[in-house]
Amino acid sequence: MISVKLYMLLIRASLRSRMQYKFNFFFSTAMASCVHISEFLMVALVMLRFGNIKGWTLYEVCYLYGVMMISRAIYRTLASDVHHLEKYLVSGDLDALLTRPVPVLLALMTQNARVLFAEFGQGLILLFIAIKALMISGQIGWSVIPLTGLIIVSGATILFAIGLATAAAGFWLTRIESLQNMTEDASQTAARYPLSLYPKWLQGALLLLVPVGFINYIPALYLLRHQGGIGMLLGTIAVAATALWLAMRFWRLGLSRYQSTGS
Repeated sequence: MISVKLYMLLIRASLRSRMQYKFNFFFSTAMASCVHISEFLMVALVMLRFGNIKGWTLYEVCYLYGVMMISRAIYRTLASDVHHLEKYLVSGDLDALLTRPVPVLLALMTQNARVLFAEFGQGLILLFIAIKALMISGQIGWSVIPLTGLIIVSGATILFAIGLATAAAGFWLTRIESLQNMTEDASQTAARYPLSLYPKWLQGALLLLVPVGFINYIPALYLLRHQGGIGMLLGTIAVAATALWLAMRFWRLGLSRYQSTGS
């Protein structure tokens, strides 16, 4: 409880400092909205023309997209600078975090915090449209709403674990931008769409190596298509818990090997 209270205090302080530049905040939010809207519209236009992709309808893809977007927004809001550990390693700014009377990871997570209103808003809109349409068609029932909340939380946990493990690799590699492009950016983009679109080797990579497929695709098979049984949801939660445990252990190992710029 003490760690949670401390985290909330640090987050509030970081948000207050960022809100000193209101124009930059609103401008970046508007630009992010335009980017995400244009990305999804391109996919929607293709699907409206052909009806479905590998049996997945526009509303099902809309659901996958919304879950991924909100999960990512939660991760990047609550642990913003985990994704930017490289700049701390290169500049030596991590040394300053080591001197603070709080855990290094907690201090890093609360640096430069910002709420991704554009991603939260668009993700909620996409989920609302998808769930409403699928409920009207009789494909899903009301139970999908609380279960969707559950998989969003587990999805955010998986994304945090992937981001933390990738960041921890920086204690050995220092430069991790290219690695992040694969484990975070490219994998998240790929997982916005049904994994059945991809070849088997890539499906395996997105489920085993970088388990982004468990964020939305695997749960959606059960929630939207009634495949696999409740084990699909329980497996998703188990993957999230295991990924977080492994990432935390890898982080502690990497931090123990860290040598500051002055050593």
